[in-house]
Amino acid sequence: MVAADVLSADVFLRGSRRRLGGGAVVPLSAQFHCPHPTYPPHETHNHPALLTKLAFQSNNPHLTTMAGHSRWAKVKHYKGTIDVRRGKLFSKLTKEITVAAKLGGGDPNFNPRLRQAIATARGESMPVDNIERGIKKGTGELAGEVYEEMLYEAYGPGGVAILIEVATDNKNRSAAEIRLIFSENTGRLASPGSFAWMFHRKGVITITAAGISEDDVILTALDAGAEDVRSHDDFVEIITPPNASLEAVTKALEQAKIPIASSKLSYVPGNLAPVTDPQIAEQVLTLLEALDDHDDVQTVHANFDMAPELLAKTS
Repeated sequence: MVAADVLSADVFLRGSRRRLGGGAVVPLSAQFHCPHPTYPPHETHNHPALLTKLAFQSNNPHLTTMAGHSRWAKVKHYKGTIDVRRGKLFSKLTKEITVAAKLGGGDPNFNPRLRQAIATARGESMPVDNIERGIKKGTGELAGEVYEEMLYEAYGPGGVAILIEVATDNKNRSAAEIRLIFSENTGRLASPGSFAWMFHRKGVITITAAGISEDDVILTALDAGAEDVRSHDDFVEIITPPNASLEAVTKALEQAKIPIASSKLSYVPGNLAPVTDPQIAEQVLTLLEALDDHDDVQTVHANFDMAPELLAKTS
């Protein structure tokens, strides 16, 4: 996930791309197209959770464009369980905590962004001492770097649109290094406002625990204000508005004793760029991985639409 809500893919599950079991493992935060699942009529009979979801989607057709997040989220989750470089992961999480504390204060009870950053860090088993140091650096109690947030827009191979969230203590250095990454990987930076409108700010909640009732997740999440619930083989993904609904849905799931793997803000693409050429696919994934590997890059989002067969063939 490159991965992916700001915390994303989202939970900074990162690592080098390599082939595993005949399939390709790829960078972590790009958004990826997957159609909403369809259910035969007989499967919805006496199935209140499915009826609730189908009725919700029918009344909210504009939300179907958000489906681009799902399949890539599955790839991100698979990769994250196998190949996570903890040092870089914790560095990015600490930076988010520091920025959140600086902007909104060190009390998570009155700072939703900090509260979310702490929850995500704990979900990644980040030591409490690291979290506390990050907060104190943000509030000025401890000396540390002063980070500035930036959002870059860029074009990748095949016309893929890319958003890069950066937190840096030297924006000139970061800009030069990111520009070099694009020049070396068949891409280029774009001017601000070029296509950021193509991405929608959303909350993304991931549930990975085995034995959790899908019906309970669907009913709880939609009742609490979620926009969509997407089920996969080994995890469930919940999409919420980017406002207080993310926290409301998170709290509702916690109260229902449904364990949450991650809960964060992300950019989800509305317009998708199809990638069908294997060479372009390889170039896109190589570029996203190079961006994701940069120390100042917090999260990378992309709007490509790639068939799973092509994804599996990309080494």
